[in-house]
Amino acid sequence: MGKLKFSFFAAAAMCTLSANAVTLPDIVGDGMVLQQNADAQLWGWSSAGADVKVTTSWNGASYDTRADEKGRWSVAIATPQASYDKHTITVADADGTVSIDDVLVGEVWFCSGQSNMEMPLNGFWTQPVEGSDRAIAYSGRYSGKVRMATIAKTAAMVPADSVDGEWKECCPANARWFSAVGYYFAEALNNLLDVPVGIINCSWGGSHVEGWLPSEELSKYTDVDLSQAGSKDVREWDQPMIMYNGMLHPLIGYTVKGFLWNQGESNINQHDTYPQRLARMVEIWREQWNQGELPFYSVEVPPYSYGDVNGINGALLREAQHQAMELVPTSGIVCTSDLSKPYEAEDIHASMKQPIGERLAWMAAVRTYGIEGIACDSPTFKSMEVDGNSALLHFDNAEGGFTPNRNLSGFEVAGADGVFYPADAVAIDRDIRVTSDKVGRIAEVRYCFRNWMPGKVHSTDWLPLVPFRAVAD
Repeated sequence: MGKLKFSFFAAAAMCTLSANAVTLPDIVGDGMVLQQNADAQLWGWSSAGADVKVTTSWNGASYDTRADEKGRWSVAIATPQASYDKHTITVADADGTVSIDDVLVGEVWFCSGQSNMEMPLNGFWTQPVEGSDRAIAYSGRYSGKVRMATIAKTAAMVPADSVDGEWKECCPANARWFSAVGYYFAEALNNLLDVPVGIINCSWGGSHVEGWLPSEELSKYTDVDLSQAGSKDVREWDQPMIMYNGMLHPLIGYTVKGFLWNQGESNINQHDTYPQRLARMVEIWREQWNQGELPFYSVEVPPYSYGDVNGINGALLREAQHQAMELVPTSGIVCTSDLSKPYEAEDIHASMKQPIGERLAWMAAVRTYGIEGIACDSPTFKSMEVDGNSALLHFDNAEGGFTPNRNLSGFEVAGADGVFYPADAVAIDRDIRVTSDKVGRIAEVRYCFRNWMPGKVHSTDWLPLVPFRAVAD
């Protein structure tokens, strides 16, 4: 699970450590992956006011910068087109030279969230990742193609300047500790693009969206108690802002292609505020990275009991996730309703991680890289026509229809009294008709809109139907 650190004075400590020589953060180090065809940001520390020269091996270009009064310097270097060539970057000041070796240039993605993003290929205690031994055993095939920097769980009361998290080569000894979702995304993206892929895994199990927001933003929320940050009476993962300060802030500016987000379980029962807060988080991150409208692709929370298998608080949060993505431009969300096994109702860490990583990769392939011919959007409810105890449902992203085409499970209907009953459902071309002899006239329809009701309906591209609820006009 990683070593937990709590840093109150991380920024000051780094300035002290780097007072007399070039010092680099872990993220700017050996084995790093830089974003191709970009002005990639590098930074570090030296003596206050020191002149610093950065030189890149791929073209011999040099970049001059100067450390500020606290010793911090930064520079943007022009990166070439991606390749599997290994490069070197040197950083020099009057006191010496530091060499950054084994540098790759490719595609870099920033992964964040809570435990379903953190979960390594090796799994958690009694909670495996399906197919992990095979993935780990064959991970050496991606040596020199996939790398990951796993950021240490580090809480801080003020924004930190540095955090542990070295880049690791892809091999069985390292890959077993890679984020499973991040690894499967990187593997698929490498196969799609044939370029190196770097993943920064900055996640903390149990964290709330409020943990990844700065105090300036959180102070606007009347239901957030900032005094909980650093409190011994509050579990670390439940505390606001500490992940932002200790883990995210030290990485701001590292040039990436986009963000992947897998979080929401800890915000169950906060579905009313989640869309706006997640959208605001994305806005803040984009502003601070200063790379424009970076893509943001997220993952639905899994089917799970959430305290009551027949409750709907998990379904409401899942709905809120989709609402959040409607508020965020250049974003998307992958559906996971079909990725829980029958015995996983009490396991928040569903074992099927490969399809999640791949679905994120399909979305990036289509929306970010413009690859045609790949399906990445699940069918979603569009509208319905009610005729007594029958309703015809229309959908987007269902051009090829549905499978199975008869005896579709997971649909429920309610009359004016709001009591839901299982419905008979059949696919009719691109539509689905639901009926029930339990209601006189259908007033509401829903599909897998319960905490625990894994979906079994797919498009012909084998993407799951997104859970939904609908009210008749």
